Amino acid sequence: MKHSLMDILCCPVCKGDLVLHVDTENDKEILEGSLNCAACGVDYPIHEGIPNLLPPTHKS
Repeated sequence: MKHSLMDILCCPVCKGDLVLHVDTENDKEILEGSLNCAACGVDYPIHEGIPNLLPPTHKS
């Protein structure tokens, strides 16, 4: 995931701002880490450079 995506990404659940936590990156992109919504607290993983922004599913 490129750092420039942070300018356009928002939480798909509440449209809140996302906070980036980087575990691994190279010169071009973030490879591993997570995005956390400051408003509703949902975490979205970044794996192999791809952010997973699917809203969490709730099991009943």
